[in-house]
Amino acid sequence: MAIVLNGSGLTIEKLVAIARHNEPVELAPEALERMNKCRAMLERKIEAHEIMYGVNTGIGEFSEVVLTDDQVKDFQKYLIYNHSAGIGDPAPIEYVRGAMAGRINVHAHGNSGVRPEVTLTLIAMLNRGVTPFVCQKGSVGACGDLAPMSQIALLMMGEGKAYYQGDLLEGKVAMDKAGIPIPGLQARDGLAVINGSNVLTAMSAIFLYDTERWFQQAEIAAAMSLEALKANMKPYTAKLHEVRGFKGAVRAAEAIRKIVAGGDLAEERVPCKVQDAYSMRSTPQVIGAAHDALAYARSQVEIELNGVGDNPIFFPDENLQISGANFQGTPVALPMDMIGAAVTMVSVMSERRMNRLNNPALSVGLPPFLTKGAGMFSGLMLAQYTADSLIVEQRILSAPASIQSIPAAADQEDFVSMGMNTAIKNFQIYDNACGVLGIEFIAAAQALDLREYAFGVGTKKAHEIVRRHVDFLEIDRPLYPDHTKMQEVVRSGEILDEVEAVVGSLG
Repeated sequence: MAIVLNGSGLTIEKLVAIARHNEPVELAPEALERMNKCRAMLERKIEAHEIMYGVNTGIGEFSEVVLTDDQVKDFQKYLIYNHSAGIGDPAPIEYVRGAMAGRINVHAHGNSGVRPEVTLTLIAMLNRGVTPFVCQKGSVGACGDLAPMSQIALLMMGEGKAYYQGDLLEGKVAMDKAGIPIPGLQARDGLAVINGSNVLTAMSAIFLYDTERWFQQAEIAAAMSLEALKANMKPYTAKLHEVRGFKGAVRAAEAIRKIVAGGDLAEERVPCKVQDAYSMRSTPQVIGAAHDALAYARSQVEIELNGVGDNPIFFPDENLQISGANFQGTPVALPMDMIGAAVTMVSVMSERRMNRLNNPALSVGLPPFLTKGAGMFSGLMLAQYTADSLIVEQRILSAPASIQSIPAAADQEDFVSMGMNTAIKNFQIYDNACGVLGIEFIAAAQALDLREYAFGVGTKKAHEIVRRHVDFLEIDRPLYPDHTKMQEVVRSGEILDEVEAVVGSLG
């Protein structure tokens, strides 16, 4: 069933369904009515020669330059040419599809003045699998994601390049093969396609979707390590977290209790210390803080997905147009910088638990580096090196991009969000995080195989899945295939899906 875009109700999950899983989309009839009404007002203002930014004026430093009637016709074309200024590798298709869906939802409000033919063309492209080739780098995240969005707008003129049925084609060829007419760009149309932070917002939505599932897998890995390390489970008591009041900590503690339920540790049949190290007893507080940060970031991203991020903005009921800065990416960039740091933080705690599994002084009777042949064999010693190298890179990438503004356009655009940099580096942080967590899963499974007591139902299921992909390390072997495979397994969410099937939702 098609997802209806009407300017509201576009959740992160719906955007992922469109961007990643190719769910079809429709424009709500009432949205089309609003768009027609707004366009009619705009055309009246053009005929009356009312001065409107980006319609009959230049843009940026040239916003005071008033265009002639003849120039208005061609201005949108040159605007798109000039702003198609990205560089380097293409953005993944799901990022571009997500940006297109977000832009359609902006237009659906009826405040952008765009011709409906342009918006309907974007819908046809989503539904028929035409995805513009977009360079990932080049946006400063203010005035919108101008460079990447302009490469989308090139298709409105039958130019640029696009993917269709697995091939990268000239834009006009891709559109023709898909049977999509070229709408062209008239007054206002080009700017209405590009003047919003839609690429960084779509990337952020996809990142949040994947990251929430990664946090849940971090809880599963933690539970496995806790059982292997004979942790004191009293710090996971619900009452302890409820009395403090942080929702994320309550949620994380409950998830871990579900995973270990039924095992000897949870049933207090395994002796434990009175008090464990922080990496063992403060996991709910740390992952919980990450959950709470993600909830805030989700709220900001979904506001942006359903708001009017554009400039200028038209109000047909009041016969009014206002030029402002609703393209500014900071409301998304700032919380997303925080989420990148949160993923790094949880990765650091994962590595600390892995360290305790490896270190015979801390592992409560496990053999050094989880090998039976210490000395002859090094076990998982080098796996920790790999995790550490990934974490250092995460820490470097966790420096916020939202404070890195560099003025541009002769200081007309003298503060920008750099939100695209946030979005790009967050996916690099996430990629490393999957590797770090995969290594903890390997170490925890190895440690559990060296214990002789019963584990919780969720822990047993997670161990089963790890063993589906990585064998017990009886003697030393090259570890890079195991590391890479488990990184892929974490990225897939296979462990989360199967553990939830036996213990219930961890959310």
